[in-house]
Amino acid sequence: MYLCVKFEKIDMLNRRILRIKAYKVLYSNALAGNMTLSGAESQLDIACEATRDLYLFMMGMVSPLTQVAAERIEAAKSKFNPTEEEKNPNMKFAENALAKVLDGDVDFQKLFAKKKYSWAQYDLLLKKIMTSVASKEYFAKYMASEKRSLAEDCKLFTKIYEEELDECEELAQILEDKSLYWNDDLGYALTWCCRSFKTIASGTPWKLPPLYQSDLMQGSDVESDSLFVKRLLRAAFAGYERYAEMVYDAVQGWEKDRLFLSDVVLVVMGLAEAVTFPQIPLKVTINEYVEIAKFFGTPKSGAFVNGLLDRISQKMVEDGKILKTGKGLN
Repeated sequence: MYLCVKFEKIDMLNRRILRIKAYKVLYSNALAGNMTLSGAESQLDIACEATRDLYLFMMGMVSPLTQVAAERIEAAKSKFNPTEEEKNPNMKFAENALAKVLDGDVDFQKLFAKKKYSWAQYDLLLKKIMTSVASKEYFAKYMASEKRSLAEDCKLFTKIYEEELDECEELAQILEDKSLYWNDDLGYALTWCCRSFKTIASGTPWKLPPLYQSDLMQGSDVESDSLFVKRLLRAAFAGYERYAEMVYDAVQGWEKDRLFLSDVVLVVMGLAEAVTFPQIPLKVTINEYVEIAKFFGTPKSGAFVNGLLDRISQKMVEDGKILKTGKGLN
């Protein structure tokens, strides 16, 4: 299941994505029980970088999709008795400027090749997407307009990525087969692509986005997102047994094996964050893990995580085990 973030305003790896990645690493460890901290941190680094890799892979679809359109035009021209329209086709999409820009971008092509990415083996998917695109009203309007510009082409590809890719089951299966780390990241990767299209439309050359949101910010008071997620994972990893026992104590009358491990791990993550980051309001921490639980747990996980995190954390505040700095942070 993909965590849908349908093109809302997102900058790189934001804090919720980082929490999810740390959660997945911790859950994997809790499930297997044999991961070391260094192994967990290595897995976290790979998971974070994988989101940007997915972005790069999806940016690489522009040219192959354009090529599918061009090949269809050539095939129609080669018919025994082509129509006038087939003899004199509308080449607007097949000659779109965005594909030319990316094809001619040395940095993009070099990085794409370095990753050994290719869309060549996914021609059936590309043809299906192109068929769907060609049937849509937004594409008909684009093709009917005499206006030709890089900005218009970028706007069209933004529409294609928004309308055709985010909920494409065939694409989701391909991505899952290519990388275990690409689960749940498609929405974010597509958002980055659409932002890149907008930047390119303004005449700015393509540039690989910074991995972390904090990398875009300046100032001595900017906290590193990379450091945040690593501290979070370390705290949850080191305190897992202690925090998990608090969860089991809080649900008296339940057998441990009746609790969903995913829920337990989320509560552990929340408690670790509450203790480790005094500047983050407790309500924010609880809300974040409740929202994550709605996607990665059962229908009742949100309420379960909310109730347990609130109850246990408030007790820890009373006992002085959770200390928050600033007003209104509890």
